[in-house]
Amino acid sequence: MPAPADPAVSPIRVEHRRDPLGIGRSRPRLSWTPAVTQTAYELRVDDGDTTFTTGRVDSADCVLVPWPAPALTSRARRTVRVRVWDEHDRVCDWSGPTTLETGLIGDPRTEWTARMVGPAPRLTRVEDPSAGAPAAYLRGVVHLDTGRRVRTARLRATARGLMTLELNGAPVGDEALHPGWTTYRHRLRYRTWDVTDAVRGGDNTLLVHLADGWYRGFVGFGGRREIYGSDTGALVQLEVEYDDGTRHVAGTDDSWHSAASPVTRADIQKGQTLDARRIAPLDALDWLPVQEQEFDPATLVAPTGPAVRATRTVAARDIRTSPSGATLVDFGQNLVGRLRVRVPRAEAGTRLSFRHAEVLEHGELGTRPLRAATQADELVLSGTDNDPRVWEPEFTFHGFRYVQVDGWPGEPRPEDLEAVVLHTDMRPLGEFACSDDLLTRLHENVVWGMRGNFVDLPTDCPQRDERLGWTGDLQIFAPTAAFLYDTAGLLEGWLADLAHDQSPTGVVPPFVPFAELDDMLPPLDAEAGWGDAATVVPWTLYERYGDADILHAQWDSMTGWVDAFAARAGADLDFASGGFSFGDWLDSAAPDDQPWAARVPWQLVATGYLARSARILARAGDVLADRGPRFARQAEHYRGLAERATARFRDEYVTATGRAAFPAQTAYAMAIVFDLLLPRQRQHAGDLLAQQVAADGFRIGTGFLGTPLVCDALADTGHAATAWKLLLQRECPSWLYAVTMGATTVWERWNSMLPDGSINPGAMTSFNHYAFGAIADYLHRRVAGLAPAAPGYRRLRVAPLPTRELEWARASHLTPYGRAEAGWTRQGDDVTVTVTVPPGTEAEVVLPGAMEPLAVGPGEHTFHTTLPEEVAAAKPATFG
Repeated sequence: MPAPADPAVSPIRVEHRRDPLGIGRSRPRLSWTPAVTQTAYELRVDDGDTTFTTGRVDSADCVLVPWPAPALTSRARRTVRVRVWDEHDRVCDWSGPTTLETGLIGDPRTEWTARMVGPAPRLTRVEDPSAGAPAAYLRGVVHLDTGRRVRTARLRATARGLMTLELNGAPVGDEALHPGWTTYRHRLRYRTWDVTDAVRGGDNTLLVHLADGWYRGFVGFGGRREIYGSDTGALVQLEVEYDDGTRHVAGTDDSWHSAASPVTRADIQKGQTLDARRIAPLDALDWLPVQEQEFDPATLVAPTGPAVRATRTVAARDIRTSPSGATLVDFGQNLVGRLRVRVPRAEAGTRLSFRHAEVLEHGELGTRPLRAATQADELVLSGTDNDPRVWEPEFTFHGFRYVQVDGWPGEPRPEDLEAVVLHTDMRPLGEFACSDDLLTRLHENVVWGMRGNFVDLPTDCPQRDERLGWTGDLQIFAPTAAFLYDTAGLLEGWLADLAHDQSPTGVVPPFVPFAELDDMLPPLDAEAGWGDAATVVPWTLYERYGDADILHAQWDSMTGWVDAFAARAGADLDFASGGFSFGDWLDSAAPDDQPWAARVPWQLVATGYLARSARILARAGDVLADRGPRFARQAEHYRGLAERATARFRDEYVTATGRAAFPAQTAYAMAIVFDLLLPRQRQHAGDLLAQQVAADGFRIGTGFLGTPLVCDALADTGHAATAWKLLLQRECPSWLYAVTMGATTVWERWNSMLPDGSINPGAMTSFNHYAFGAIADYLHRRVAGLAPAAPGYRRLRVAPLPTRELEWARASHLTPYGRAEAGWTRQGDDVTVTVTVPPGTEAEVVLPGAMEPLAVGPGEHTFHTTLPEEVAAAKPATFG
């Protein structure tokens, strides 16, 4: 055998989990990243007693490789390693070990012996329904044999509400807002912790701190709580395996007790209050029996993605006094999380209050956009040693840059307060920067906006009384999200919720998890651009991560949605039945109080999206064709539907030459990018789009659905100069207007703040809303030029679009095969393009102005060219 190659291979990744403890699959897929061009691999699986090996497998596959060994059962623990051969038939050393362990994947009725229990009803009785309910303690004792040694101990837990856990007085895990928000009636997520070092012979005390969370607290914009249930509950199971192989399992049951918590108010939207005067030793509390609750363990699911965690802290930048005399703390960045307070010493009854908001208006805290979400935390001091030295509310989160502090003895110092940033702990993947500081700042704003709105699920906004998983927002942002962070595991779980929340006829609700919000929404119907998340998001995950299983898992959801969508369109696909639709929501021309009033009718948008989703289904069916004949049959059906919808779009909304019946940026951009035009119409439509952008003063003229399409449509039809002028526009409405106004996240409206510093007068305004940030995908793919040309970046497409307005731009992305980079620099009209291609992949490089791509393999490549004629000589289109 040839000598081992010098480069190594990364440790194995299991599914989309960074920590494969408690996984929910019996045959988890494995991935690794070779530092060489792999031609073969060998997997080794150890269970502690026996070793399974695949032997040499001649294959370049290294992403989501099927489980090679016998299927796993519950609590199975395996160590996996891999080694690979390169193109010279050299074999590398074995990778470092990765240990995985399954959760409870058998019959939940027998594997879960713990019971869902809740506090005595009077402990969480709500005195002020508008402010939130008290939290409660649940406590139980598990006795372990003192004469036997513990080999392993696992704690599994979930809640109807939010929970923190302690075992023998020590915190369990570093997760925040556990177990998050799922469609509770169908899926309740539990987590598994290794607590081997925390248990001991004799009595072991488990303590749960339990609050309302999304389950019982305020949800959405209707001012409602108790949407999912009227009682919080916890399910905790401790599993101990002794050295002799016997297992002891115990958990929540009617032997547990409950007591009042010093947290007298805890709500995600409203905030949290800790009354330190009520802090007492646990044994001194008045313990009451718990209430056992009806619960179906079949709803329990293992997580597919990471937990929410504190990922960083941000120091206070400035403390000032407002015109009214209020103390305001500025953290310099609009973020999502909570305060960490170094508590001052003060007399009993001192009440410290902290009100959070995103912006200032005329020097005062701008709270009007929060609507009913007060975002107010309180700490009542005892004046004794019971007062915490450092306090951080654990059952809430806020969207804020500024905090108003009231009741502080004297004045707080900057070191007394820091902001703790919370979001789903996704692995960072992508970066972008360029020589234009405003454009780079725009991209940073997009990243911060994603962090703040990926708190367990993708939400529309993290601050006001809403914070819902709006499907339309994610549908347009999914490509950007997948580039910036590894969202595969998180969105796999969210898509499972979406499928459960679909109506029997296939209608996708406008937000997921869905919650009934009385009459705040129109009757559910097939909503164009929003329901299309059912097709677009799985397809995006397939394109970006190479995961075909997500298409298979979501197939019935995807087809159900398109069937419902086609049913609303009617036999002639004309959407003649009317009704309400969001359409191109928040068009820049829409009145402040009519966000649905776009330049184009919603029926135009719906027809374009029906064609797009049907075409995605046809492609997905082709991908899945080897998994059964039904996929190929259905692919042909949806291919025909896509052709019919495309023809309907041309017949109804475009003239024979390609002129839009409704001359607007969205109409042209959708027609071009969604491939709804005949070849003879396409260029003329692009020319007319460029003229329309010029007529609009090179300002954006679209809403949520049209915005991600315009620059691509211009670039694809030879109008790069117009695309650049639109992208770099600083006047409102534009992407950079908010940046010039000091924004540190992306706004919901193009004019969320007016030039005079006052907040948009509309009733719906957010300063952290990632929808318009979908332009970042264009920055990655077209400005820097880095895009996938095959699923999972097995092949790259590098096609940068330089301009005289910038001196350089670059992007990088940690693909499943390794780090890829693309970028360019400019001196005069001379352009140098650089490309880094990971091992085992290839790239097609389209140099500026070139027609044919160049094929290159792994490694670093440099190309010299000049600015293309359309940028160097041509000027942006003019109107007239």
